[in-house]
Amino acid sequence: MALPATDGRLYVYRVYAPDDALPGDLFWEAWHCHDEGPHPRASDLFDAAEIQPLF
Repeated sequence: MALPATDGRLYVYRVYAPDDALPGDLFWEAWHCHDEGPHPRASDLFDAAEIQPLF
């Protein structure tokens, strides 16, 4: 999952979840992980996130 931040970068997070997890759940998991870190603020708009499943 990639989240755009105020510094213009995309921050990428690997989110482990069951196959039936909703995209919104994946987004909030990554967003909260980013928000607790030292990085510039990430966009909290779901539509701004890029979600790509890894199989």
